[in-house]
Amino acid sequence: MRSFPWLAAAALLIPGVANASSLVLGSGLARSCFEAADDERTTPGTLDICNRALIEEALPFDDQVATYVNRGIIRARLNDWTGAMADYDRAIRLKPSEPEAYLNKAALVLKSQHDWSQARALFDAALERQTRRPEFAYYGRAVANELAGDYARAFADYQKASVLAPAWDVPKKELARFSVRKPG
Repeated sequence: MRSFPWLAAAALLIPGVANASSLVLGSGLARSCFEAADDERTTPGTLDICNRALIEEALPFDDQVATYVNRGIIRARLNDWTGAMADYDRAIRLKPSEPEAYLNKAALVLKSQHDWSQARALFDAALERQTRRPEFAYYGRAVANELAGDYARAFADYQKASVLAPAWDVPKKELARFSVRKPG
């Protein structure tokens, strides 16, 4: 049994599904931007907090990178996909080892461009760099694999996401669509 998971792909950017924020230590505007991204509080006001953090605060390097990721999350939620992509790309240019930038960019590429090949590579990059939210990376890669027609890998990635986050029912719902048969 198979169906195209366009709704699942779109789910990658809805609250509680993908947006892996980047931790900011300390206090101030950058911390408030992180908390808004992490708590899924998205308003033009939270975007302004992130903008001000990048302009007004002398941020340590890692906090600056994290703030670009967090602002990207907020921009994506406000449907400013171009701005979100620019923020993820800036974070990656500044710190190529930042896994959450790859994870969030992958989700956005899948949702906005429907480019499963690029998204799959970005999910792989997030996993290689040890994202804080591997269950989201496995889930997103499963969607990309399914769109590519690689159902065995999609099934395996949905399973891995489900194991990593047993209380998260989204991967379980995707797994329920599959039927596994013995070869032969």
